[in-house]
Amino acid sequence: QVQLVESGGGLVQVGGSLRLSCAASRRTFNNYAMGWFRQAPGKERDIVAAISLGGGSTYYGASVEGRFTISRDYVNNVYLQMNNLKVEDTAVYYCAASARWDDILKGEPAYWGQGTQVTVSS
Repeated sequence: QVQLVESGGGLVQVGGSLRLSCAASRRTFNNYAMGWFRQAPGKERDIVAAISLGGGSTYYGASVEGRFTISRDYVNNVYLQMNNLKVEDTAVYYCAASARWDDILKGEPAYWGQGTQVTVSS
C-alpha cells in the first residue's frame, strides 16, 4: 500500500508559478513510477506528467510541455514545478503511483492521492 499526500496548490494569476509536492510512503517510494494528473470541472482526468522509478525517463502532456517540470528526490517526494500558468491549467491535481510505468501512462495507476486545487485567475 502506498499513501500519497499532495500539497502546494492554491490561487495564482496568469503567468505565475506554483510548485506542487507529493509525499509518498517512504518504505515503497523508490519502487514506483510516479505521475501527476489533473481534472477540471466537467472533464476527464488527464495525465500531466510522469517520471520513472529511477527518474531517468519523463513524460509530459502536450498542453504542459515546456512549462511544467516533474522531478523526484530519493527520500519520498515528487514535485511538479508549474510555470507560465494559464487559466486552462485550473483543475484538481492528483499525485499517482504505480509499479508499472505503462500503467501511469495509460492513466491506470495503482494509487492516488486526494488531490490539491490549482486555480489560475486572469
